Amino acid sequence: MNAPKPAPKGTLSMVLHHHLPYIRHPEHPFFLEERWLFEAICETYLPLIEAWRRLEADGIDACFTLSMTPPLANMLEDGLLMQRFRRHLDGLRELADKEVRRTQGDHDFHRLARFYEARFAEQARLFDHVLHGDLLAEYRRLQDAGRLEIVTCTATHGFLPLMNHDRAAMKAQVSVAAADYRRIFGRTPPGIWLAECGYFPGCDDMLAEEGIRYFFVDTHGILDASARPVYGVFAPIYCPGSGVAAFGRDPESSKQVWSSKEGYPGDFDYREYYRDIGWDLDLDYVAPYIHPDGIRLNTGLKYHRITGDTPHKQPYNPDRAREKAAAHAANFVFNRQAQARWLAPGMDRPPNIVSPYDAELFGHWWFEGPWFLEALARHIHQHQDEIALTTPGRYLDANPENQEAQPSLSSWGDQGFATFWCNETNEWIYRYLHHAAARMADLARANPEPDDLRRRALTQAGRELLLAQGSDWAFIMRTGTVVDYAVRRTRDHLHAFSRLDDMLSGRAALDADWLAGREAQWRIFPQLDYRAWSQG
Repeated sequence: MNAPKPAPKGTLSMVLHHHLPYIRHPEHPFFLEERWLFEAICETYLPLIEAWRRLEADGIDACFTLSMTPPLANMLEDGLLMQRFRRHLDGLRELADKEVRRTQGDHDFHRLARFYEARFAEQARLFDHVLHGDLLAEYRRLQDAGRLEIVTCTATHGFLPLMNHDRAAMKAQVSVAAADYRRIFGRTPPGIWLAECGYFPGCDDMLAEEGIRYFFVDTHGILDASARPVYGVFAPIYCPGSGVAAFGRDPESSKQVWSSKEGYPGDFDYREYYRDIGWDLDLDYVAPYIHPDGIRLNTGLKYHRITGDTPHKQPYNPDRAREKAAAHAANFVFNRQAQARWLAPGMDRPPNIVSPYDAELFGHWWFEGPWFLEALARHIHQHQDEIALTTPGRYLDANPENQEAQPSLSSWGDQGFATFWCNETNEWIYRYLHHAAARMADLARANPEPDDLRRRALTQAGRELLLAQGSDWAFIMRTGTVVDYAVRRTRDHLHAFSRLDDMLSGRAALDADWLAGREAQWRIFPQLDYRAWSQG
């Protein structure tokens, strides 16, 4: 009879935040910002799914936590966007085939072109013949198999601390997200990623009402709690009244991965993100694979490694990079084992190290990231007496008694509070968002039993408000990347909301044709119930 496995000294929760803003433009055959989704599927989502499937096939006991925001989930189930993604992938395969021929006289680059040719062919096989174009079905399967613990997010990545005067607006962001999660995954979300880890005291009550057990905060959200946490960020705390658990980010493990200067992604053997043939080769050659107007874009075919702080980059070697990712994974696990050994004697339970990241770091920004995560899981599988992968839900099941304390207002943005999303670049949006949210609550309460056309108008008003509230637009205005698009999207949804408000308030006639056009373009939340705003 086999002896039971000894309990690990500590546990590790790897949390991957999957999010993109909802972008869908059927009125244009090519729309630049839709490429964000296509690049994320090619470079992050499919490589991670490949890694999880390999771990599963090899019997590696590993479970990751991931958030799946409603905007991203709704895009992944959209037939038009998936058709356009398939066109994007076909273009990458065609370009890789051309590159195999072009680089025949260059040993290093030819080898890389063959690498990309095989990579894109395998992604096409996985997407078409294994997943049948349905990534969400695979995420559901992996969750049902115990390989993933998938949590939700606020409905459109709305930043709750800047809605804290309007309970109806906040409650809708939570309840709409929970309802959409149930529609897609067939269960109650076990936890939630509050957008930007934005928490303020009291919003946990709304989580409890939806049956959500836990959420995440940045380190100071726990350390600055109403009572100093006995175990720091290495055990959750329960919010008073609601009983919802708050898990805090471990800064040491997080920085070791996400920092391009001090962390692993800056290693000289890894692929250089900022060198791409979309910029390096003749415009006429790459023109069919970039913007139709000739605007140069990244194609995803990159032939150079980081090399160092120099413009002269050496050729990339995927085999060497994969070996380096495995070595870094072993180092990461070694450091987490050391953390667990140091912490365990002072705790009455295994310390839990929570390491959250934007999922797109793995594969998109750090090409080798999915290899790193797979190697990490394999390494931990061999050393489970020291540390084991777990999820927040599993940790709460194993350790149901935890300290009660009130987390502090916090975010994981610059300076740790709300200044990144409310400053001189974006503060103008909030007077309009607050007004629209108040009007939406009034409309919902004034229309308990509308006819079908009014119900559709009320539902679309809710969609427009939610889409305007996405934190991505304020974020983009602050970072200065595609500011015109962020401003245009915010204004478009607010103007549409205002027009619907006029129609529903009797200041204008209900325009069924215009309404149908908005419904056709912005198809997020197919089962949205406008009464979510009447419950504040």
